[in-house]
Amino acid sequence: MNVNMYINGEWTDAVHGSKRDIINPYNQEVIATTSEGTREDTERAIKAARIAFDSGGWSNTPAGERGKIVNEIGRLIREDKEELARLETLDTGKTIEESRGDMDDIADVFEYFGGLADKDGGEVIPSPIPDSTSKVVREPIGVCGQITPWNYPLLQAAWKLAPALAAGNTLVMKPSEITPLTTVRVFELFERAGLPKGVANSYSEREQKSERLYRRAWT
Repeated sequence: MNVNMYINGEWTDAVHGSKRDIINPYNQEVIATTSEGTREDTERAIKAARIAFDSGGWSNTPAGERGKIVNEIGRLIREDKEELARLETLDTGKTIEESRGDMDDIADVFEYFGGLADKDGGEVIPSPIPDSTSKVVREPIGVCGQITPWNYPLLQAAWKLAPALAAGNTLVMKPSEITPLTTVRVFELFERAGLPKGVANSYSEREQKSERLYRRAWT
């Protein structure tokens, strides 16, 4: 199984072609090979997300329409529950029953935020002007950089991915280099759900470099 990066709606190798093995913790077998990114790959992913956000194609999409796509991702996760649970177990070493339970929780997360997307979260506050009201309205903030750990990999990714997408942001996800398989698989579901290219991007590199690369690439 080869795992590539997902940048600007395309599956791609790392710029320098580096690869890394993904190991099954139960028996130490190689279960996949993933691209090993560098700063150039980080910058490519951030650039794609920035262009997608600045174009307004996603952030200006009606909230209800965004919510439908995020909801659809949840439905597809339920549909592919067995395959995702199998990958999670191979990746992390947890039991298949626990992985199945995780997939139900993950689908719930996407469905919850999909349903929340078009709800008015504005806050009415006192206005100093007579016969008027003031309202705080929450808007998309831009590109979100997301890094997740090795334990409960897809569940913790869902906690970041679903609200960011529902709110109209674009993003760059860096899953753990130890357990990336289910997160990458869900990016395939993003395509099927109709998420526009460049809105969600995923790249891979070693955990200890992640924060440093993010800081350098964003400045």
